[in-house]
Amino acid sequence: MKINAINVRSGNVLEIEGKLLVVIKIEIIQPGKGNAIVQVDMRDARTGVKTNMRFRTQESVERVRVEEKDFQFLYAETDGSLTFMDLENFEQMTIQRDVVGEQADFLQESMQVSMEIYEGRPLAVTLPTSVVMEIKEADPVVKGQTASSSYKPAILENGARIMVPPHIEAGTKVVVNIAERAYVERFKG
Repeated sequence: MKINAINVRSGNVLEIEGKLLVVIKIEIIQPGKGNAIVQVDMRDARTGVKTNMRFRTQESVERVRVEEKDFQFLYAETDGSLTFMDLENFEQMTIQRDVVGEQADFLQESMQVSMEIYEGRPLAVTLPTSVVMEIKEADPVVKGQTASSSYKPAILENGARIMVPPHIEAGTKVVVNIAERAYVERFKG
């Protein structure tokens, strides 16, 4: 199915020069003069090689129809493989961590994810937009800092580093935006 480059979204699968490419990130660049350009970071679905391409906003690209299914994350192996369960037929599927990408750091047991499958092969895994995690380490508050403008570094239970407001301390549960790896709010639960 042909779509305009401006309509490409993260997670889409494009066919370019016979290759299946999974869109990782898009950025619309508007130069001071001339037309806007869509810069797309992609990963080859077969080889895992990352590539970067630019398209004019009205340029057509071929989007591949993929099957989208819901899975539940079960566990991770020490070799980097991840095991998911199909929520329709309860069959298990094991995939490599690089299919999920950097978001794999935020996978939690029993988390429901959406997986795009093409000809029986998983191409991309989409996690929920946010997750609740506990702060393991947080820098102490510096006297004189105002809460409105300054953030301090903190380390989550999965080892990821994020910036949090000064009032957040170790042991606090917070909501984290997975895609941006950013603090959203203190967990109210």
